Amino acid sequence: MNIILIKLFATALTLSQVTTRPDAVKTQFDPVADRAQVVQILRDGCAHMRKAFDIEDINLDELISTAMEDPSAIAGASAPKLLHGLDIGELNTSYRQFCKGENPANSPFDAAEVIAFYNKAVADLPSAQDLKDRRLPGASLILDGAGKRYAEAFEANGRRLSVPISDVPVMVQKAFVAAEDKRFETHKGIDERGVIRAFIGNLASPGRPAGGSTITQQVVKNLSVGDDVTYERKIREMIVASRLERILGKPQILELYLNGIYLGRGSYGIEMAARSYFGKSVGQLTVPEAALLGGMPKGPNFYNPDRYPDRAKERRAYVLARMKDEGVITEAQLTEAANAPLGLKPIETTRRDSGFYFVDHLTREARTFAGIDSLTSASHVVRSTINAGLQTAVESALQDGLAAYERATGRQRYEGPEFNLADSIAKLGGAAPAVEGSVQSVPLVVGGEAKPKPAALDSKPASSKPAPAVAAGPKPVTPKPTWQRALESARPVLYDVHWPLAVVLESGRGPVKAGLADGRIVSLDPGIARGRLQAYDVVRVKLRDPKAKILRADLRVRPSVQGAAVVLENRTGRILAMDGGFSYPLSQLNRVTQTVRQPGSTLKPLTYLAALNAGLQPNTLVMDAGVTLPPIGGVGQSWSPKNYDGGGSGATTLRRGLEFSKNLVTARLLQGGIADTAPASLTRICDLALEAQLYAECERYYPFVLGSQPVRMVDLAAFYGAIANEGARPAPYALEAVERDGTVLYRREPKEPVRIGSADRVAFYQLKTMLQGVTNHGTAAALARFSGSIAGKTGTSENENDAWFAGFTNEITIVVWVGYDNADGTRRTLGRGQTGGHLAVPIAGTILQAAWANGVARTPLAPPSAEAKRLLADLPIDPRSGERVAGGGFLEHFRLSNGRVADTQYQLLPREVQTAMRPDAEDGDNGGLDDGADATGDLYGNLTTRRGAEPDLLDPFGERQPQARSRRAQGDGYGSEGSRSPSWPGTQRSPFGEDEPPRARRRDPDYLFGDDPRY
Repeated sequence: MNIILIKLFATALTLSQVTTRPDAVKTQFDPVADRAQVVQILRDGCAHMRKAFDIEDINLDELISTAMEDPSAIAGASAPKLLHGLDIGELNTSYRQFCKGENPANSPFDAAEVIAFYNKAVADLPSAQDLKDRRLPGASLILDGAGKRYAEAFEANGRRLSVPISDVPVMVQKAFVAAEDKRFETHKGIDERGVIRAFIGNLASPGRPAGGSTITQQVVKNLSVGDDVTYERKIREMIVASRLERILGKPQILELYLNGIYLGRGSYGIEMAARSYFGKSVGQLTVPEAALLGGMPKGPNFYNPDRYPDRAKERRAYVLARMKDEGVITEAQLTEAANAPLGLKPIETTRRDSGFYFVDHLTREARTFAGIDSLTSASHVVRSTINAGLQTAVESALQDGLAAYERATGRQRYEGPEFNLADSIAKLGGAAPAVEGSVQSVPLVVGGEAKPKPAALDSKPASSKPAPAVAAGPKPVTPKPTWQRALESARPVLYDVHWPLAVVLESGRGPVKAGLADGRIVSLDPGIARGRLQAYDVVRVKLRDPKAKILRADLRVRPSVQGAAVVLENRTGRILAMDGGFSYPLSQLNRVTQTVRQPGSTLKPLTYLAALNAGLQPNTLVMDAGVTLPPIGGVGQSWSPKNYDGGGSGATTLRRGLEFSKNLVTARLLQGGIADTAPASLTRICDLALEAQLYAECERYYPFVLGSQPVRMVDLAAFYGAIANEGARPAPYALEAVERDGTVLYRREPKEPVRIGSADRVAFYQLKTMLQGVTNHGTAAALARFSGSIAGKTGTSENENDAWFAGFTNEITIVVWVGYDNADGTRRTLGRGQTGGHLAVPIAGTILQAAWANGVARTPLAPPSAEAKRLLADLPIDPRSGERVAGGGFLEHFRLSNGRVADTQYQLLPREVQTAMRPDAEDGDNGGLDDGADATGDLYGNLTTRRGAEPDLLDPFGERQPQARSRRAQGDGYGSEGSRSPSWPGTQRSPFGEDEPPRARRRDPDYLFGDDPRY
């Protein structure tokens, strides 16, 4: 039996059952025992069809005869794919057998083969009950911290906002019914007349096969059985549609349909389409708007009103006519609506270019805290903490910083363009690209107008004669060049990278001419891609001066180095911005929350906090010299850490040990600075780390105090937020609330930061002022001009694998990390001298300014709280020796014990040892920066000699030191930024007498274990 005829009979068997016995549709027949039953079902079905057509006074025999007049059309190449190979004679014989009651001797029908095909087609049939309980995927609207629309979260083919049928006006419902299924209210899932009409139309007019599907069938196709153009799918679709009609009412089926269909502009469902096309809800649609949308299901692309407005108007007119025939609208309404403009809202792109790591994290919080497995399972309103402007700025700062590092170190690599538009431009009728290596001539666009390209862009025009005058009138609209249209419609691979895209228009040995998305032409320096760019390559660029008349740009290449950044609100824990990597499409790993890295010296404040809480004062002297700590419990090896330069600087105050990140000072605090023994001191530090929730477990070995145990960035941010809050640790979060259909499913209750009880407010405040010294003149002195408002700490892990900065203002905490991923088991160094102060601090400085530009208040760092102030006394000291002075010097903050200042200056270093040292000994700081770049240098250490800096002196340890000058302390230690002679900390002046840090050397006090023999 012909396979096409088998499929037609199996389809007819299905149609006969759902129309004559919908309550008893069989999905399995016995090939032998059920032959007679199958024949009878087919005959009953044909009789039912003839009767259905008799209702409309249509002669079915004449229709079929007309369709079969040209058998070659059916069997030939122009026949529908579903009918290829069909013998028209066999089809006619079969029709006479089952519909005319004849018994032809040459019947091609074989019941067993039809049954076998039918049984296989309906195996594992989807359940109609599943559709009854189906909740359609939806687009969740994500609001930013200000309550404004920030993003949508939706699955592929799921950008919809579901609405109940009661919210859809009857007029809108009727528009779709009139256009798609005029007998929707009366049929039982299958419109037999529609099916037969479609079949006959397929015979008479070969081409794309018509289906004759009802709205119910379209629901089943879209949501259950799929849309394959096969007989098997049609069979399954008819059965499930018939069953769906038995368990759902017409309004519920129409609701599924109106919420499920695709209507163009990336919109699924009537509500999303209404908002996308007209900027309003479905309940506000007018008659012409409803008719336009009602005509879209037939072909959202073919009738696209943005590209084919004439087609859209014709389709709208057809729907309006059907609505008038059905009595939905009057003749007057039809005339008015048919003449109405389309009234489309400009296309609002759904392409978001920022916040992908944040939104990804938001979905995890929704799952954890709100119990919502997926934000795209339905339409939610999600209220988040994100600051939209700051988020974009953070991503840009990180991307620029990472790329600048690789350019400066010679590590950047050009691996080809992001994509090429040659094929797209050719489809739009543009010029084909030139032969490889040749110069490609293309039209230029100047001021939005396409103009012929001269032989050379810099050549003079052929004639200097003035152009003839033209009559005044409206300026003609010049169509965009094909390359610009192609670029506008392209989907960038790295869709969250904030460097502009540019199309190569002319490639040669010199500068490259490239076009921007807005039509402007730039002269592009190809850099490392020189000689490798081809016509219509799309690359990333950085404009040197966006406002210049002649635009010049530099090529930007995505780096292989990674980074991450987070901005946390100190009082609440709200995550204002989060960037988990260079680009989300390249790697979805969120390095803020999903990875751990060695924090290096950014963990040192934990040890200093423990020491301050144990009673040491910031002026306590510690010997910056070699130290060896015996193994804990006698197990393992002794520990002998080193400073970055391998030496030491002698007696150093606690404050300066932190400001200049002395490894040996940090290690020596374990010897009696916190507890009586080093193991006991380590235990206290670990307990503090656990209470601060930096770690779930603490690795109790000495290198821990120098940041050897990896930490999550978000936990480090919370700890620095606690320092800003004098010990109250905020709990970082991104999700404020989730709503659905007006019902609040989850709302985060306000929570006060939890106090870290292992250290008091005085210790935290003293630590805060010491960290302000880091940004004023220490290892983060590149931030000196902002040090009145920010404190923090740099960090660099072993072999320069990680570069960090963690800092805070009164309002926010900023943490930045730079490094290479090591998922492949390798640990790749950033290179000698590539430290936290060198890489992370400049990025953090850009983020800090962006925060102030996006609503975060800029305030001087706060003085101590009332609780802490009662236990503090501000006394002037010499900043280097820590000695109390009478009238001048630096104002230090001392803890009071029983109303008196506890003098711990010589607690760890006996006075006789200190006085035995040479009086001109200095403490060996590096003049303010850990990596050789000072505050007036460029991003990567190009040094600038500062005017007025004192000449360097040689100390007894062989290190050159700036000469100190004391000055009179004024105020309470928190002079307002920008005053003529403010006191420090809290100002841009250091205690050494210079307005800015002195000249720096190339060395890194953040280095974890000393010199690397490889360099």
